[in-house]
Amino acid sequence: MINKFASSPKLTTVLVCMTLAGCAVGPDYARPKLAESSGYAVGSVTAQSESGQSSKTSSITAQKFAIEADIRNDWWTLFQSPKLNTLIEDAFKANPTIEVAQRALNAAQQNVAAQQGFFYPTIGAGYTPSRTKLPGNLSSNAPGIQGDGSVISGYQGTPASEGGTPPYNGATIYNFQTAQLTVGFVPDVFGANRRAVESTQALANAQKYQLQAAYVTLATNIVAAAIQDAMLRQQIAITKDMIDANQAAVVLVQRQKNAGFASQLELSMQQSALGQVRQQLPPLQKQFEQNRDLLRVLAGLTQDKPIPGFALDELKLPRELPLTLPARLVEQRPDVKVAEEQLRAANAQIGVARAARLPQILINGSLGGTAANFNQMFWSSSGMFFDLVLGIAQPIFDGGTLKAREFAASETMKQAAAQYRSTVLTAFQNVADTLHAIEADTRAVEVADDLTVSSKRAYDLTQRQHANGYLDRLALINAQQTYQQALLNSTQAQANRLGDSAALFQALGGGWWNGPEAKVPDTNPLPFDLNVAQNQD
Repeated sequence: MINKFASSPKLTTVLVCMTLAGCAVGPDYARPKLAESSGYAVGSVTAQSESGQSSKTSSITAQKFAIEADIRNDWWTLFQSPKLNTLIEDAFKANPTIEVAQRALNAAQQNVAAQQGFFYPTIGAGYTPSRTKLPGNLSSNAPGIQGDGSVISGYQGTPASEGGTPPYNGATIYNFQTAQLTVGFVPDVFGANRRAVESTQALANAQKYQLQAAYVTLATNIVAAAIQDAMLRQQIAITKDMIDANQAAVVLVQRQKNAGFASQLELSMQQSALGQVRQQLPPLQKQFEQNRDLLRVLAGLTQDKPIPGFALDELKLPRELPLTLPARLVEQRPDVKVAEEQLRAANAQIGVARAARLPQILINGSLGGTAANFNQMFWSSSGMFFDLVLGIAQPIFDGGTLKAREFAASETMKQAAAQYRSTVLTAFQNVADTLHAIEADTRAVEVADDLTVSSKRAYDLTQRQHANGYLDRLALINAQQTYQQALLNSTQAQANRLGDSAALFQALGGGWWNGPEAKVPDTNPLPFDLNVAQNQD
């Protein structure tokens, strides 16, 4: 009955049409509806378009936001540090995390190619030679010997007419050879494989975005570590200067005490001030060396390799910061794109699970020849054979397994949709947090610089008054400590503003789409369209 159906032109035509039509069960992908957002704060986003004026003493200048400006893929060059640019470029080549993401992408792309292979027939070839010896006492008519005693093709015994053993006592040896070509094909009538390809392609796209995110994250981490290196280097230098000043003060007070012009209390107070400053140095040095270790790891270097040092005055603050509106941000952030591709993959798996509940069609065929001698297999029509089989199977009862798998796929898709919405909200939060940080950094730099100026003036005046005998040693020490802390705070504020500016580029997506390798692989590299006549269920 099956062979009869297989030979029916109408059935063949129907199968071909259904396959080429691209009919695929399951829901087509549609991006979940997101809550509308016009800015990153209550009110208009343009209310935050200015980040303040430049301060009097800081080398950090004023910034302004450029609404909807595009982002360079090499945004770190805006800090105008050749050493930083070289370090990041070298890190892109040496950091293992980049290779991890690249290898994962390569594997995902090969999985797509493997899944696409199911659209085509499988073709195999086989060749089976055999040599068989049968004992002569199994039959009075020994196989392989004709009635006149001559040897038939493939028989290697000696006929009785030639003095050999009688046929019924002689052994018979057969040479038998079979060669065949087999073809198997599973028509993708209900689009199970189309949905599977759609799923694997989405996962490959997700890995593509993961690779871009790895580049952006690595560049941001290196910029942050370089800024930290510059900040700690300057704070250590300030602390060492203050230690030298306090040591000189201790020596001076010791001389004054020996001469009777200073008391033991004044000497002890000055020694205590020196101890407090010294106490601040080891933690800074520890943090500095650990940050240097981090820089080496980010650059893909071992800990015995040299790494460049940085200074705050070498790092220029970008004068103009891009600001992407929320509607565009979802197209730029790599993590949002990853979440969306994972949702697309989960959505396609519903179609895979649904198609498994529908009839499965299998077409098998073989063509070959068999003979005692190799050259007789195909030259003689008597040695040729073929078969063509059509199989159709429909699940009837499976204990609810296939239905449960479809329901599980649907729930997984809903989970991925919720994760996508959560990722989008987190992306909005990252940008908002960074904008608020930049706004606060601007005020902090201004306040820190004003405090540095005023504390330096107070320290200078206190020194003069103390030298003239109008103020005691405690007032001088307090003024000195206030000035020292103001210097440290100013350095921290400048570093924070540089770091948060870099963080904004990352929060907005890092400009990966402007890179030379930014194009995501074609989601449909097939000879036919996956989206034609797809079911909307």
